[in-house]
Parts: sequence; C-alpha cells; structure tokens
Amino acid sequence: MSENGTNRRGRPGYDQQGILEVAVAAFNEYGYDATSMGVLADRLGLSKSAIYHHFASKDEILEHALDHALSSLEGVLDEPEATRGRAADRLDHVLRGAVHVLVDQLSYVTLLLRVRGNTDVERRALERRRAFDKRVTALVAEAQAEGSLRSDLDVRIVERLLFGMINSIVEWYRPGGPEDAAKLADDVVTVALDGLRMPTSNRIEQLLG
Repeated sequence: MSENGTNRRGRPGYDQQGILEVAVAAFNEYGYDATSMGVLADRLGLSKSAIYHHFASKDEILEHALDHALSSLEGVLDEPEATRGRAADRLDHVLRGAVHVLVDQLSYVTLLLRVRGNTDVERRALERRRAFDKRVTALVAEAQAEGSLRSDLDVRIVERLLFGMINSIVEWYRPGGPEDAAKLADDVVTVALDGLRMPTSNRIEQLLG
C-alpha cells in the first residue's frame, strides 16, 4: 500500500534485481530483439508501468545485465592473486576465476556472449570485452617472457583459444551436474595450460643460457 492507502499495481513481489533475473532469462530464451516489454510484463505477471518503475527502458535492463557480467569478469583481473607474483600463476588464477564467474553468473555471461553490437549498449559492452581480452593477452605475453609458457605461439591466438574453451562452457554446462565450479576450473586449467607450459628441460636450458 502507498501512503495514501491505494495499491501500487504490479510492484509487490519484485525488486529491481528480481526483474533483472527474469529479464535475462527471457533475453536468453527468446533473443533480446524479440523480447518486448510486453513479453517481460507477462512473464513477470506485472504491468509494464511496474517494470518502468525500476528501469526506464529495455536497453537499460540490458545495460544492467551486461554490466553485471563484465564487472564480475573485470573483478577477477583486479584481485590480488591476479596482480602479484609470477605471470603464469596470475594467468592460472584468472582462468579459474573466469570459470567461476561463468558458472556463478551463467545466464548473465550467456547473454554477454550473444551480444553482437547492434545497439549503443551492446557496442559499449563489446568495447569492455575487448579491453578485458587485451589485459589477458598481455598476461599471456608476460608468462611467455618469463619462460613459463611456450614462446612459439602467438599471444592473441592463445588468448582466443583459452577463452574460446571457457566460453563454450555456456553451451553445455548445467548447474547441479557432477562437477562443481572448482573441479571444472581444475579441468579447464589442466587442459588449457599443460599444452602451453614450457617443458622443464627447455626451461632449465633457458635459465642456464
């Protein structure tokens, strides 16, 4: 009830986060362009005006959703374990962190990976994704320079292959399966980095010069 004693139609039961969760699921199911505010209202059991109480437009809902996914990924790069120590260890941490973000924020990351740059909101999101990719590529280059990873592979290709594998998880991973995020991260890092690590004999030769 509002202060004047009248019902504010549609608002009870959903806060902004609740609306966002349902909207992201609808965007993933129907596609962003095909999901109208009317579709969201029906799915939520709310009036459109109730949604507009929390979000000014469908674009704003998308912006919040993409920011949620991107901020989580960017946060991994800013964690202490990703900024200090050997580059190979930092890369290991970033890959594990990215897997955890994907599992924990599966619907949001799925939506992010489907962005194609059709709107200003999507283009801004893609710019942030490219900035994230560049930071990871620089980390791969550091690991190569310190002799932890093979130096005969192009760093940009390595980064794309690493995150191509991680991003593919959204296509088949289902919560509640036999592997939790930690075990999945172990598997990804093992498959991803064992083929990239410098063989021990080569590292010793390199150090002895």
